[in-house]
Amino acid sequence: MASRIVASATVRAVNKRILPTRAALVLTPAAVNKIKDIMSKNPDEGFIGLKVGVKQRGCNGLSYTLDFTKEKGKMDEEVKQDGVTVIIDKKAQLSLLGTEMDYVEDKLSSEFVFNNPNIKGTCGCGESFSI
Repeated sequence: MASRIVASATVRAVNKRILPTRAALVLTPAAVNKIKDIMSKNPDEGFIGLKVGVKQRGCNGLSYTLDFTKEKGKMDEEVKQDGVTVIIDKKAQLSLLGTEMDYVEDKLSSEFVFNNPNIKGTCGCGESFSI
């Protein structure tokens, strides 16, 4: 399977569950617009969307990965919202349940942010988390 790293992401723990627990992943309008922008820059590559995964990394255990993907794995979850497709890797599904994916820009940075009600702890820089 061909994939390519798209962007880094920050994780934020939320104090209360703000999204329905049945939602695998909800995208904000800013995230949808950024994904559309990213995908429009690679129209001839055959990518179907972005794939969100998790990997062991950082001082708190896990961090999210964002890659282009050309296919959906057998056990992957597919989220279609407002004309974009996000594939959730089977290993990331439980850690993402009920999470909001946002895209935030300020004077110093621009990044995808995962507002996750399942997180028990994060590192100081926001790159890694524990469930």
